[in-house]
Amino acid sequence: MKKLIFILWVMLWGIPVFAQSEANTENDFSIGVQLRPRAEHRNGVLSPLDKNDDPAALISNRARISMEYQREKLALGFSGQHVGVWGQDPALEMSGRAMLNEAWATIAPGGGLFFKLGRQSLAYDDDRILGTLDWHVSGRFHDALKMGYENTRNKLHFILAYNQNGDKLTANSGTFYAPAGQPYKTMQTAWYQYTANKLFNVSVLAMNLGFQAGTSTFPEVKYMQTFGTNISVQPGAFQLYGTFYYQTGKTASDRSVSAYMGALNASYQISPAWKITLASDYLSGDNTDAAKYTAFDVLYGTHHKFYGTMDYYYPNFTRGLWDNQLAATFKASSKVTLALNYHYFLTTTDVTVDQNTQSRLLGTEVDFQITWNIMQDVALVGGYSAMLGTDAMKVVKNVPDAKELQNWTWVSLNINPKVLITRW
Repeated sequence: MKKLIFILWVMLWGIPVFAQSEANTENDFSIGVQLRPRAEHRNGVLSPLDKNDDPAALISNRARISMEYQREKLALGFSGQHVGVWGQDPALEMSGRAMLNEAWATIAPGGGLFFKLGRQSLAYDDDRILGTLDWHVSGRFHDALKMGYENTRNKLHFILAYNQNGDKLTANSGTFYAPAGQPYKTMQTAWYQYTANKLFNVSVLAMNLGFQAGTSTFPEVKYMQTFGTNISVQPGAFQLYGTFYYQTGKTASDRSVSAYMGALNASYQISPAWKITLASDYLSGDNTDAAKYTAFDVLYGTHHKFYGTMDYYYPNFTRGLWDNQLAATFKASSKVTLALNYHYFLTTTDVTVDQNTQSRLLGTEVDFQITWNIMQDVALVGGYSAMLGTDAMKVVKNVPDAKELQNWTWVSLNINPKVLITRW
């Protein structure tokens, strides 16, 4: 954190220098800070608790400072944060866990072209495949080059990434990418969106991921491809959103991939205060074929947004999922919003016990959330979720003596002001 304060001091005192060198260009500089503590009572979140297990309680926290500089054809962004759980660090901690979660530069030469290089978040469409995952205390970032072209109706982006664990010395074993960093070794992504008008837009995405395989002596890279489309139609008070993705290629363990997912979301704005939504998500699951992998990988999206806020199923859930939802949102006032979401979960592969096929019904989940915008830049958000699992849930989660009712309660305070905005 001391390093972040020093960087901030240098940038602030450096403003007159920038002003002299760019006297004919308008410059903007801003600083934002965020403090976001979240208290949780976990009585079965992420996975069912056994009847003999005790619930857990904790307070996590994000402390973040962000700086952004802009002038014609150039933008720079830096963001540092300290994340963790209250009490995790000793009172006399010397090393700390501060990290840089954003460090990027954007060059826009004109004509709609841009190049963005460095550590950055990637969010596309509804955040299903690539998303910021802001719910997580640390968020999600990528080290990548993003470049593209944009105009009023068209957006075309290309993303390139190549990851290593550190300085490498040899051309053979030095290319081996050991686990612990980003989940992929290489990424090439192309995304295109066409917006006809306020009523209709469509996008397509193609992603090629390289995963490290083999050994440091004989390294290999296995490639998996993901292709998909998103379509949004909004006639009046209705909104329809459709998604489909297909995956092929290889896993790191050399299994052939053939997986897919599809989702349909339909909402209706009954009045300025009330909105109802029906949604269905279907994700293929892995079968018993050792040579072929058929579970759809949701990759690097904001999973917390889609498959129930208790996060039972993604990431690392290979049984497949069919999630049917009914949701209602009520805007009680200009400052208070309430949301209620009901999920009906099934697997998309058979669940067997002693060679006997069980019901595919995993259970039902109810998620309630209230958001109170206390004042400008300050919001209090809380929620309660309950999961009623079935025998199939006990099997797929390997908790044979799970409690019938699992629940989770949380409350978060988000303080996120801009503390400095200057222009010269």
